Amino acid sequence: MIKSMTAFSREVGTGEAGELVWEVRSVNHRFLEPSIRLPEDLRRLEPAVRERLGVRLQRGKVDCQLRYVARPGALGSLRVNHHLLAQLVAAADEVAQAVGTPATPHAYDLLRWPGVLEESQQDLDAVMTEALALLESTLDGLVAAREREGARLGELLRERCDHLDEQVALVRRRLPEVLAQARQRLLDRLAEVRAELDPSRLEQEMALLAQRLDVAEEMDRLAAHVAEVRDVLGRRGPLGRRLDFLMQELNREANTLGSKSADVETTRAAVEMKVLIEQMREQVQNLE
Repeated sequence: MIKSMTAFSREVGTGEAGELVWEVRSVNHRFLEPSIRLPEDLRRLEPAVRERLGVRLQRGKVDCQLRYVARPGALGSLRVNHHLLAQLVAAADEVAQAVGTPATPHAYDLLRWPGVLEESQQDLDAVMTEALALLESTLDGLVAAREREGARLGELLRERCDHLDEQVALVRRRLPEVLAQARQRLLDRLAEVRAELDPSRLEQEMALLAQRLDVAEEMDRLAAHVAEVRDVLGRRGPLGRRLDFLMQELNREANTLGSKSADVETTRAAVEMKVLIEQMREQVQNLE
């Protein structure tokens, strides 16, 4: 299945603990590079999030963000540390007796004393379980979006392959005529001095000229690479790096064709091939 590395997914979950919102974006990258942003109270989730991203995704720069809005009733409650409060009151009475002044500590002053007012911690285990389950759903959406985009890119690549095959066929049809014209031009130039040339040497030069202008091998390799691109597009798993390599090989053969061309039509075909290959290469950069 062809997958793009460019996608976005957002999922919202509401439960007893409050509202959870995952947003996951991905763009093309040579490797898997996750960037994870979590609420401070849920930082312990990061290793599990990284593990799930590594299982579901192979490549791409991934921005993964979780927002959590706790339900008011789910927040931790405040409670008084009565043991510490009793110690403070006793200490105040002791000081008052020592200085001969009645102790009248204000309630708000006592509450400001560190440790007198405690906040019971919310049980976040259930929240983290809900968050991880919602992450799986979000990644389902992301992978589905990557597959849809990948399918569209695959169709574009197959269309470019068809156009490349057309250009290869055009050059193949032109090749006999191109060689015949080149041979005739050389014969015309040597017509005046033919008597002074060794016939066997002339034939050798003709053979060398034909070898320099013959692009049949380049056409065979181009056709083979295009066929390999089609084959790779039908496979499962990450395909981007393999296709990127094939783009380099296609471009190499197109360059060789252009450099050996002795015909305007062949040169145009080589240029058209390079344009098609560059369009394919740009699309391949987005594939996982």
